[in-house]
Amino acid sequence: MTLAAFLTFAGLVTFAAISPGPAVLMAARTGLTEGARTGVMLAMGIATGAMFWALAAMFGLNLVFAAAPKLLWALKIGGAGYLLWMAWHLWRDAPKPFLTEDARPVPRSALGAYRLGLWTNLANPKAVVVMSSIFLGTLQEGTPLWVLGLLLAVIFTAETLWNSLVARIFAADRTRARYISLKTVIDRSFGGALALLGVKIVAT
Repeated sequence: MTLAAFLTFAGLVTFAAISPGPAVLMAARTGLTEGARTGVMLAMGIATGAMFWALAAMFGLNLVFAAAPKLLWALKIGGAGYLLWMAWHLWRDAPKPFLTEDARPVPRSALGAYRLGLWTNLANPKAVVVMSSIFLGTLQEGTPLWVLGLLLAVIFTAETLWNSLVARIFAADRTRARYISLKTVIDRSFGGALALLGVKIVAT
């Protein structure tokens, strides 16, 4: 793999990571409500999900979806259902006051944050199509395993750094104070956005 191809791959992966979607949305809300440290664990879960779809692309899962469209459809329904479930809980619980000691977030466990990030990214099976396009456009046949491992590391790093940054930005005291004062509106906005993303997964 040439240096130019590697840099192209890294750029495309970074662009895919920063594109608005369920993962970025969940990173922002986790930073708001639970702080930057929890956001880092969530980001690592998101990155693991991205690596799963990258591995699926490497092993030709996109070809399986093309040969058996019903499988992709079933995964889309399952992923959309998960996002809609999260959206419903955000919408339903939005009016509940943000009552925590010293107005600080009460973070979930590290494992809980990691698991939430993982499932959030796995809920978007279209990611394997994106990853397949990136791999097909940058890799050559017979690419060594160590290069593939390096590319997976690039994916993990890009997803982790970007979503950790999003969580940290939204965890700032000023941002959190604004959230507390507008909790119902913000939570329902997050819930509505997740619901729209869930519907988009099924519709496209």
